[in-house]
Amino acid sequence: MIVVLALLNDGSILSIAYDNVQASPEPETWNMKRVIGIASILGLIGPIASFGLFYIGVHFMHLNRSHLQTLMYLMLSVAGSLTIFLTRTRGPFWSIKPKRILLFAVLGAEAVATILAGFGIMMTPLGWWLVAFVWGYALLWFLITDRIKLLGYLILDRKPVSGQHVARRVPAHSSM
Repeated sequence: MIVVLALLNDGSILSIAYDNVQASPEPETWNMKRVIGIASILGLIGPIASFGLFYIGVHFMHLNRSHLQTLMYLMLSVAGSLTIFLTRTRGPFWSIKPKRILLFAVLGAEAVATILAGFGIMMTPLGWWLVAFVWGYALLWFLITDRIKLLGYLILDRKPVSGQHVARRVPAHSSM
């Protein structure tokens, strides 16, 4: 399942190279505080969502091990592909329309993953109501994560409020 997951998600990721982008008029520089901050936010939310689904599967749905494996396979596949749409823009995920090749690559990969999990091809069949549940759960976390991402950018890009002075060291030999 890991190999199938990697192949399907890598196919989607390759199509990012052809996506719509907005070129900056200025040369781009890496703001590592922002990059690490947003990566940390997204990197924390993904496992929280995944472990939450695992918890639901074990304690509320009482799924056996093989069904849990399929459930988690589908969650990782769907959530991984949705993350592409979260990270491609600093604004809300809908703020820049994705190019068709990216959209079709993601939809195609997730159609294959959904069929594999629903019918149980190379894994235990999940059943269509659980497939729908995983999709709904992943979409809900996608929307939550998009809002948290926007909040993260707002906090990381915050500038000092006017009237606040940033302390500046003045050399002792300066004549001010």
